[in-house]
Amino acid sequence: MKYTITLLIVFLNFLSAYSQTEFLDSLYTVETSTHTYLKLSKKDSLQLDFYKPVDVDKELPLLLYVHGGGFSGGVRDDSNTVQFATKMAEKGYAVASISYQLIMKKLGFGCDTKTKEKIIAFDTAAEDISLAIKFILKNDDIFNIDKDRVVISGTSAGAEAVLHLAYVYENKILPKKFKLAGVIGLAGAITTLEHIDADKAIPTQLFHGTNDNLVPYHIAAHHYCSPNSKGYMLLYGSRAIADRLKGLGKSYYLFSINGGTHSWSGIPMSRCIMEVTDFLYNDVLNNAKRQTERTIGF
Repeated sequence: MKYTITLLIVFLNFLSAYSQTEFLDSLYTVETSTHTYLKLSKKDSLQLDFYKPVDVDKELPLLLYVHGGGFSGGVRDDSNTVQFATKMAEKGYAVASISYQLIMKKLGFGCDTKTKEKIIAFDTAAEDISLAIKFILKNDDIFNIDKDRVVISGTSAGAEAVLHLAYVYENKILPKKFKLAGVIGLAGAITTLEHIDADKAIPTQLFHGTNDNLVPYHIAAHHYCSPNSKGYMLLYGSRAIADRLKGLGKSYYLFSINGGTHSWSGIPMSRCIMEVTDFLYNDVLNNAKRQTERTIGF
């Protein structure tokens, strides 16, 4: 009897240790699959790559990732993205890396491109992301996602897209009761802070170089265009978003790279896995309600 009790205690301790480290430490091997989530025409469609831990039957938190490229380039399966998605799936998350419509391919996204065209690009990307989420949630037999733990993330243009979806876009695609569990922006910004209020605020992680010359770290024009240019558009970057959330007493995690330029937009995907994991585990999954700021030198 004493031997049985000892084994039971050891087993319970093992389970306790396992529950404490799940979503923090690498535990799983990963399998991937590709799915079409939107048919645009007979010849054109949008896909997503889905990464998940092998042999896990329970509903999983979803981390959806949107690549950068100025809404005119980039792919969902470049080496940096594949590495990032695999690392996060190893920790127990389901990860979806999506393609979206690159409607600025012929227009570019600089100061000569009309502001209204840029806004359309933001809205179109937000719509595509919403459709991808809807597709994943609808096909529960394939993806088995925890609907209350969906986090969107993106780099550069992808960061602008996910932050736009989280805080600006008027969503008519996803169910009214659906709410994102969090958002991660790597060198992103939004066109207004007015919609970030106590009800709409969600756990937000932001990575940004303080000397970003394309997407402002604080408040400035996109690409630092002059007020007289066609593409003049005032943006509120990571510092401004964090300040807004701080004033509301809401959860955020601002990671600033002092002196960093826009070249830092994709670097956290390989160098800051620990910080991303920390944010997801504590602020999203366990509702820690922290206000975290870190600054590193460049």
